[in-house]
Amino acid sequence: MEAYREKMSQQHFDALQKELADLTGVRRDEVAAALAEARSHGDLSENAEYDEARNEQARLEEEISRLEYILEHAEIIQNISSDSVSTGCTVVLSRAAFNGQPQKIETLQIVGRSEADYNQHKIADDSPIGKAVIGKGVGDTFIVEAPVGIMSFTVLEINTDGELPGTEG
Repeated sequence: MEAYREKMSQQHFDALQKELADLTGVRRDEVAAALAEARSHGDLSENAEYDEARNEQARLEEEISRLEYILEHAEIIQNISSDSVSTGCTVVLSRAAFNGQPQKIETLQIVGRSEADYNQHKIADDSPIGKAVIGKGVGDTFIVEAPVGIMSFTVLEINTDGELPGTEG
């Protein structure tokens, strides 16, 4: 079975590389210094400062491993077409009224898993809406089954510049 390849923009890839460099450099040194300081306080069996420093070291190493995995399995998005929705596109959708909710126009950017942030209108390409909209063209309608009910969407617009309206990258 092939490993998951997360699609992402070059900009997001570069930001993750920068974050990883900071964690493996400056942050790792800070945690090592805190651990050495706590260790110098004597009895480690009842040293809460030492325990906290060890926990922080474990969290740091876990985050480093997570970022290394994402970067190792990244696929940089290139040559996005405006003919159909793909990862990297920004799409304007009309959600039909359902369960007493009025019709709504939503603008969403389709991104890889690590970049997803619904509060910033960025949804993962492997989310229910993301999976359903991939490959659709302007005018296409699709249905998503969600915990809140069955939602119907129509693709109104596809943008390939990778930016949400009103934002700058």
